[in-house]
Amino acid sequence: MLILSFESSCDETSAAVCAFEDGSKRILSNIIASQVETHKLYGGVVPEIASRAHCDVISSITYEALETAGVSLADVGAIAVANTPGLIGALLVGVSFAKSLAFANNIPLVPVNHIKGHIAANYFAHPELEPPFLALAASGGHTSLMRVSGFTSFEPIGATRDDAIGEAFDKVGRVMGLPYPGGAEMDRLASLGDPDAIKFPSAAVAGDNLDFSFSGLKTSVINYLHTCEQKGVGYSREDIAASFTKTVVTSVTKKLDMAIDATGLEKIVIAGGVAANSHLREGIEALCKKRGLEFFTPPKSLCGDNAAMIAAQGYYEYLAGVRADTSLNAYASGRNDI
Repeated sequence: MLILSFESSCDETSAAVCAFEDGSKRILSNIIASQVETHKLYGGVVPEIASRAHCDVISSITYEALETAGVSLADVGAIAVANTPGLIGALLVGVSFAKSLAFANNIPLVPVNHIKGHIAANYFAHPELEPPFLALAASGGHTSLMRVSGFTSFEPIGATRDDAIGEAFDKVGRVMGLPYPGGAEMDRLASLGDPDAIKFPSAAVAGDNLDFSFSGLKTSVINYLHTCEQKGVGYSREDIAASFTKTVVTSVTKKLDMAIDATGLEKIVIAGGVAANSHLREGIEALCKKRGLEFFTPPKSLCGDNAAMIAAQGYYEYLAGVRADTSLNAYASGRNDI
């Protein structure tokens, strides 16, 4: 079957057409309209601007997705749309458009959780991957550890108590004078610096839990930068990026190691925008190799927000009988999270 899918939870508007048949999963088109250049002017995403930008392009990228895939709307078997979590105004654009398109053309509509979509992006790159597995979702808005017992069964077992991992990267990068989003440049700088130059506090919450707290780590780095500036002391952006990144990676792998012990799962999956960070990938891969576990992560092209990942999860939600009617709404967070 063919699924037309939409993603508009933050500052990327995306439409995709994906084919699912006899166990195979193929991306026929995955169109992404990025707003990075717009939000770069403000040093971060401005929700109202993001929502208006989604309105401007969602229709045109839908035509482009269908044309690129070489199909028509009549060929589509289901429409999937991310309806939670995310920026409420941004989500509403995608939900309203998908809902109208589905019911005007009598096509089944399937709501998809954005975080589940990130994890499902792995199914395109690793067709052999099947639950159960342990998943880490790491992005600009979310950081969660989940036990995935089935394609539609997700159990949160750990999460950040404040800032998301990607948010910490971006905010530290902004104070360092890096252009938004700072994550990619932080990754590059970290490869050039000394990871042991500066000691920063761990983001792994102390105790018998699987939670993180990136707020204190972020504040510690920012305070270090401000102190250097106030004293007129120079600092190495490379060393700061490397030290910060090492602290993030050791914090994540510490809790991931505990989660492996707690669940006994032997397959580890990471997903989300921060899964593109080379140091995080290497750290988790090294942990998996040490413990003899399988490691899965999507290609960098599918780590960020995109509609193909929504189609991947939407397919399994469709098989499970999930359908939405005209009352479908968007939710920033809360009851419709994992």
